[in-house]
Amino acid sequence: IRAVNKIKKWNLDVIHTHTEFGIGTFARVIGKQFDIPVIHTYHTMYEDYVHYITKGYFNESSKKLVEYITKFYCDTTIKELIVPTKKTYDLFKEKYKYDRNVHIIPTGIEIERFYHEKLNHEKLTKLKQELNLTKNDIVAMFLGRVAPEKNVELLIKNHVNLIKKNKNFKLMIVGDGPGLDDYKQMVSKLKISDNVIFAGKVPWEEVPYYYGISDIFVTASHTETQGLTIIEAMASGLPVVALDDDAFRNVIIDGLTGYLFKNKKDYLNVMFKLIQSSENRKSMGNQGRINSEVYSSKYFAERVLSVYKLALKGRNKKKTFFSRFKTTFKKGIYGK
Repeated sequence: IRAVNKIKKWNLDVIHTHTEFGIGTFARVIGKQFDIPVIHTYHTMYEDYVHYITKGYFNESSKKLVEYITKFYCDTTIKELIVPTKKTYDLFKEKYKYDRNVHIIPTGIEIERFYHEKLNHEKLTKLKQELNLTKNDIVAMFLGRVAPEKNVELLIKNHVNLIKKNKNFKLMIVGDGPGLDDYKQMVSKLKISDNVIFAGKVPWEEVPYYYGISDIFVTASHTETQGLTIIEAMASGLPVVALDDDAFRNVIIDGLTGYLFKNKKDYLNVMFKLIQSSENRKSMGNQGRINSEVYSSKYFAERVLSVYKLALKGRNKKKTFFSRFKTTFKKGIYGK
């Protein structure tokens, strides 16, 4: 009740939700109660994660339930819907038959924090020492949830062939998850423990340093809606090698900022190219950093603001946020 009373006093123009459940449901109620347009960003392909709840039982019926809940939430509540990629756009338009506006706006990040020149080089050197990396090592980095849906197994198994090409080639897996112990056992059985580094869970503020000691970013995940780690890697100046998935096609320019692969053979071929040529890695990394600019938080904010304006269009409200801002700006922030 306290929250409802406080929100009422705020005199909001729009509500922007990022989850269909819990607080997303609360936002639905508030939006309807106070006649405030709700904008929603759909982030997660829930159908790819139901197995964690069902444990292998009723997977198909559970997916149908998730589909129904998502459609119900968006159909009954949302004024404007935002998705990060065309992959998610197609999900709503082609599978869910969603007949309202769907805006493709890739999630923005603070790309500047990943720039190499922003990093403390003493910390980079120390981190390399802690992970037993030498100046001759070439590091391919994976960052994310260490779980089956991220397809980390493909990266590990193919690493056996890659180190035959270069014994100093290392795979660094950054993150934690339910598959971690299994993957450690896999690495041990394949006898590649000297060439695979499990860095574990890393604090958010330290993540740029792991990109900073890497030479290539790799992912074989097939459950992403956008893949923010790819944008982070590009901002860090790394070439990206990723599974050829709808979520990545509009982010990676194949052959320019990295490579998209379809199968094991493709993966090995493009990795061999990058291992052999430092110039290739450098040029792709430089181009990736340039391209990462379109995913900046500033660009993202401008595009989301345009959706807010669209949601407010034709709304008969005496004072919108924009009119209040204009009045406040004229008076001056100190009321002079």
